[in-house]
Amino acid sequence: MPSAPKQTTIEKENLHPRNVHRRGYDFKQLIKAVPELRPFVKLNEHGVESINFSDADAVKMLNKSLLKQFYGINDWDIPEGYLCPPIPGRADYIHYIADLLGETDNGHIPTGKEIKILDIGTGANCIYPVIGSSVYGWQFVGTDIDPIAITSAKRILAANRQIKDKVLLRQQTKKRDIFKGIIVEDEGFDVTICNPPFHASLQEVQLASVNKWNKLKLGGKLQSTLNFGGQKKELWYPGGEAAFIKLIIEESEFFAKQCLWFTTLVSKKDTLPGVYRALKKVNAKDVKTINMSQGQKVSRMVAWTFLNEAERTEWVNTWWHKK
Repeated sequence: MPSAPKQTTIEKENLHPRNVHRRGYDFKQLIKAVPELRPFVKLNEHGVESINFSDADAVKMLNKSLLKQFYGINDWDIPEGYLCPPIPGRADYIHYIADLLGETDNGHIPTGKEIKILDIGTGANCIYPVIGSSVYGWQFVGTDIDPIAITSAKRILAANRQIKDKVLLRQQTKKRDIFKGIIVEDEGFDVTICNPPFHASLQEVQLASVNKWNKLKLGGKLQSTLNFGGQKKELWYPGGEAAFIKLIIEESEFFAKQCLWFTTLVSKKDTLPGVYRALKKVNAKDVKTINMSQGQKVSRMVAWTFLNEAERTEWVNTWWHKK
């Protein structure tokens, strides 16, 4: 008689303390949430229930299950070939954003519609607005240069009435603009977020994919596809993440008084010196670097503001605590 599958309860201590995914994946509960996940769940070499993370369909179905179980999201989907994000890591960014806002308000983490977040590069998956509006009740404006991504994000919102009115989508029509054409006059945001494309070319993306499979020991066979998908706009940008973040920083100066905090993820440690130089050049008043990690992947969030402490306090009292 075959033994019952082992259940892993090892806590992922590298994830944010409020991240509901710290306890790993409970596949019985996930299958209960989305029965279509069942065919993808098998016992791995350790006798533990898991999925084949090199299978794009399996990863997407896992995401559907996680979003359904933990965030109440129905009918989440993305077009074929588009980026399928790892949910635990995306949730971490949102929780660290909440901490950043909390530090600005004497440790009180703000929730509700008074908080307005600008998501640069929302993508077809619309993942940051989905998680942030579900967990904290924040309002989001999501932007993307890809009309297919915007259409996909709209479909996700239309299928989930509980968050539909919390997220507004705007298409960026100019490749060299980040905030221009998006932030309108007299509009303010508490935080801007961005997960920039960090490769410099399609060839770099493909090489990274091969290296990933080698690390996972998937048989030495070159892999032509990515298990997490991704269009070129999502994965690479001329000059890589360093050039993209430099553009974000340069444009942020034009909207210095319309945003409380600007933030971005920085995947590569070697990118940081250039980021700090660019921030010094635009005379940012305060800069914070928050380290993050998900499994073997190490990342960090860099946040900056052009407001001094008195101006930040006034912002909080004016917009968050208004009666």
